[in-house]
Amino acid sequence: MTQIDWDNLGFSYIKTPFRYISHWKNGSWDEGRLTEDNQLHISEGSPALHYGQQCFEGLKAYRCKDGSINLFRVQENAKRMNRSASRLMMANVPEEKFVDAVKQVVTANKDYVPPYGSGGTLYLRPLLIGVGDSIGVQPADEYIFTVFCMPVGAYFKGGLKPTNFIISDYDRAAPQGTGAVKVGGNYAASILPGEDAKARSFSDCIYLDPATHTKIEEVGSANFFGITYDDEFITPISPSILPSITKYSLLYLAENRLGLKAIEGDVYLSELDRYKEAGACGTAAVISPIGGIQYGDTFHVFHSETEVGPITKKLYDELTGIQFGDVAAPEGWIMKAVQ
Repeated sequence: MTQIDWDNLGFSYIKTPFRYISHWKNGSWDEGRLTEDNQLHISEGSPALHYGQQCFEGLKAYRCKDGSINLFRVQENAKRMNRSASRLMMANVPEEKFVDAVKQVVTANKDYVPPYGSGGTLYLRPLLIGVGDSIGVQPADEYIFTVFCMPVGAYFKGGLKPTNFIISDYDRAAPQGTGAVKVGGNYAASILPGEDAKARSFSDCIYLDPATHTKIEEVGSANFFGITYDDEFITPISPSILPSITKYSLLYLAENRLGLKAIEGDVYLSELDRYKEAGACGTAAVISPIGGIQYGDTFHVFHSETEVGPITKKLYDELTGIQFGDVAAPEGWIMKAVQ
């Protein structure tokens, strides 16, 4: 096993020993298997390469204090992948197959799940791609479903501390496009505005709604949330937002554990003064507090550019406590990958 500095993990690819792969052909999936080969062997005519017929997921495995390994709401990832697959006319992956593949990969790579208390997790990437000898703009007649993993640290450098973001002039997705599904094209379109933001010393960019450019939609590759002075936890609502599993978990926890009023609603750029705290949330980002937002010549600061807001900190502790097994989870949220 490669020696890993668990306390200084970044968010980057690390080859682990095993991954899962399964092929769909002639209307059905094969049994699937674990493999040590981290190279995908596909036709040059694969629709995934030419027309972006592919989707993916992201989830994590968490080492608990007793050494066991938790999966967090893995069934929701399975459901979301199939929503993405259906939008692109791809073969769906049965939920039980998805969950079994994830558990197999975690079990086979259990030595790469970071120790409890290190802050690290095992990031899993399920991937579904259209393959086969094809060149027309049409659904593939073969598919590959694979799951690989790697130990990771914080997505944004510095962990749980406020960072600043800038409003982008670009749109993340079209109003009736693929913004609500997890497909690669959405992320390819985000690379340029994301790099522009980082070149200006911001962590990432914030996208406004593509129809009116008046409302916040997403924060780079994560969802946005704000906490008002009236103790409302608000996340944007839009048909072009990816339905984040972390976001919906925080909506539940804000209301049922912290006693906030949880709302999916419009977050107008002109009304940022309503919010005392704000953040980005997602599987990779977990919760990243937003110190300030630059839009035009205006820089709006929330709670602080240097200190995490108290409610954001409580939400982070509640969420990660559940994921690592230190806080009681709502029914059905946790599945053991390794006892």
